[in-house]
Amino acid sequence: MRLNDSNPPHPPNFGDQETRPITVMAVDDHPIFLDGIASILDTDAGIRLVGQANDGATALARYRELRPDVTLMDIQMRGMDGIAATRAILAEFPEARIVVLTTYEGDGYVVAAIEAGAFAYILKSSLRSDLLALVKSVHQGRRSRALNVTRELQHCLGSERLTTRELDVLRLVAQGQSNKRVGVLLDIAEETVKTHMKNILLKLGANDRAHAVALALGRGLLAATGQS
Repeated sequence: MRLNDSNPPHPPNFGDQETRPITVMAVDDHPIFLDGIASILDTDAGIRLVGQANDGATALARYRELRPDVTLMDIQMRGMDGIAATRAILAEFPEARIVVLTTYEGDGYVVAAIEAGAFAYILKSSLRSDLLALVKSVHQGRRSRALNVTRELQHCLGSERLTTRELDVLRLVAQGQSNKRVGVLLDIAEETVKTHMKNILLKLGANDRAHAVALALGRGLLAATGQS
């Protein structure tokens, strides 16, 4: 898709609301992924990619310049991440419609992004089948999906969602603590720690402690609770 950044889009007049293309900005730190988004958007004459950015700070600057109708925002990026960029853009432009891109359906980062004001989310694996329809839906102001997004995520996690105590245990395990030491630090019995770990492995579908930590970090379950 050919970008036309030299002529930033202007707010539509009443007469051309039905004919002007929906303008989109894509933000991701992987050039190949940005190319994939561009190729998908290029298949619909009613949607125009007007800009790209590979980090949150650049996204904010480009948003100020382009004022796209819809912004597609990756969450995990170097420097300013997608959550911080979403907050920054919405602080200046409350009308911005930001769709976050995520790898996991039950990603804790998505909850944080929605709480930061993102309009909706989409799985990266679903872009080819769902992106065009979602862009049009978001542009038309259909908020039903966005309003239910946290509920959908919670439903996805359902009984598999880690409890606060399980997150406490996993955070300490991520720091390299043994079961015995975790018990001392949390003032619980070592057998209780083992029970929590068993539940954690089951809920995350993990093979062992290291796998559980990797899955939790990858899905933002620790980061979303302010833990790293």
